[in-house]
Amino acid sequence: MSSLNQALRAALDNRHDLLAELHAQGTDCYRLFHGSQEGAGGLTIDRYGPQLLVQSFHQRLERDDLLQLHEAINRHLGLDLLLVYNDRSQGNSRIDREDTVYRAEDAALEDTVGHEWGLKYRVRGRHAGQDPLLFLDLRNARGWVKQHSAGKSVLNLFSYTCGVGLSAAAGGASEVCNLDFAEGNLAVGRENGLLNPELPKMKFVQSDYFAAIRQLAGLPIIQRRHKLPAYPRMDQREYDLVLLDPPAWAKSAFGTVDLLRDYQSLLKPAVLTTAPDGVLICCNNLAKVSMDDWREQVLRCAEKAGRPVRDWQVMSPASDFPSLDQQPPLKTLILQF
Repeated sequence: MSSLNQALRAALDNRHDLLAELHAQGTDCYRLFHGSQEGAGGLTIDRYGPQLLVQSFHQRLERDDLLQLHEAINRHLGLDLLLVYNDRSQGNSRIDREDTVYRAEDAALEDTVGHEWGLKYRVRGRHAGQDPLLFLDLRNARGWVKQHSAGKSVLNLFSYTCGVGLSAAAGGASEVCNLDFAEGNLAVGRENGLLNPELPKMKFVQSDYFAAIRQLAGLPIIQRRHKLPAYPRMDQREYDLVLLDPPAWAKSAFGTVDLLRDYQSLLKPAVLTTAPDGVLICCNNLAKVSMDDWREQVLRCAEKAGRPVRDWQVMSPASDFPSLDQQPPLKTLILQF
């Protein structure tokens, strides 16, 4: 047995209890192999409903290894998952179009449906973007939102495909606003809403983060050298529950997202947009930032903004995202004001 097969078998055995729990709660989207922590750096294997998404970030998997791990997982789960393999070691998910194993069957590339916490999500094994349409390491936070959003107004910032918004709607939120700069992300969010027609309608706002959040917080939009592009006008207001899950870095005419050097510029207006007795869930996905240092930074920023945190808790990813040093890249804090 190869070292990869041994590592995969150990990972699947370690997930036995977790998978039983996830299946019982109506979840069929999860990580089956987290290579950086389980013996094969640069390799991830995720299940998204009927699809098995294998991605390599350092070097391409050999054909036989790919087929063997697909067979092993199908046998372990008692399923016949559709294989989609994206080799991202050379960038842009390059695929060997001459080999059907690498190219994937037509059925594997069709739009399908995955489930999490009983909700339906659009699944695409390969699409115009680089990232999967549902980030699995945020599953615990989405579950928390579903449990704690009844009767609350919810603002989902950097909403991506609106999983947090969908969870809030399922939890009985009085209103949900999903905000993202990319219309393509919001389009998938709308699809997710249509897949769950029993839920109340959500609001979708396409806008630069800084343009929107500074209006909501009652702060001026900073005028730079060049004329600012058009942006949606929004009234100042507060929300009961706010989620802030920014990318590591991004730049626009309105400001720069930089989680390493300037998290405060993102956090302060989000704090001011959270109701006095509300909850702000904030995330940082940079592995090089420690939870302790970042938490102190977050608490200081909230206090300087005149909104000291009354209570806080850490929300860690589930055990399908193991971390040997107990410092997972995704860090999530739930702040109670």
